[in-house]
Amino acid sequence: VYLPTWRPMKLPVSVFIITLNEELHLEKTLKSVQNCFEIIVVDSGSSDNTCSIAKKYGAKVFHKEWLGYAKQKQFALSCCTQNWALNLDGDEEITPEFLTRMKTVISEDIYTSVRFKRNDIFIGKSLSKWSKKPNNLRFYKRELAHFDDSRLVHESAYVKGKELYVSESFKHYGYGTISCLNEKNNTYSTLKAKEKFTKNKAYSTPKLILVFPLFFCKEYFLHRKFLSGMRGFILSVLKAHYAFLKEAKLYEYHENEKLQKYEKENN
Repeated sequence: VYLPTWRPMKLPVSVFIITLNEELHLEKTLKSVQNCFEIIVVDSGSSDNTCSIAKKYGAKVFHKEWLGYAKQKQFALSCCTQNWALNLDGDEEITPEFLTRMKTVISEDIYTSVRFKRNDIFIGKSLSKWSKKPNNLRFYKRELAHFDDSRLVHESAYVKGKELYVSESFKHYGYGTISCLNEKNNTYSTLKAKEKFTKNKAYSTPKLILVFPLFFCKEYFLHRKFLSGMRGFILSVLKAHYAFLKEAKLYEYHENEKLQKYEKENN
């Protein structure tokens, strides 16, 4: 007698990921979302094994020249076909608890978006469970979501409807080393300062002076990173430095503009 093999029904979710040379962690990412109906990978020109890894795990791979973070994610979202969309980076991994929460949200159909906590793996492991985790809006109804392309970095979808904030988290390996985090801080702070400058936002002298110590105290004490020992101290310093860089580079943009105007008027 033939007995058909039972296979669990996949979640009606499109996972979308934008990539560039993500071979280091991408396999973990893709393994964690195999219960989702569809995986979309939009690659902007990887020279490593990113695309072959994506195809190995059943992803639909699209090639798109880099448009900027928000525009690239909007394109990836437009490639999705399912009612629900899950936005991940190629250095992130969802947990079984995360997956269970997605199932519950879909079946209850009360909320249109869900904000999950982000568990940053730093210098080999997670921070203390008592340290406050950042949160990100990553799961939402596809047709109600869009990205604001005026945001050059730290882009997040804007979703119509009711948002749910949950305690479940996903793992993030992109801040794994001090070197990697420093590189990202330098890149992101430039983009954030450029975004503010483009929107005619002025720098603040008091903020430039105070942002580092205030942000350090916020991270180390209020967000309880002191409970993570030396790793928490180092991460708090790096985050405070990032906050300082954003304001310092905005100052730099304005000073360069003044210099260009002066040179133009005196030539």
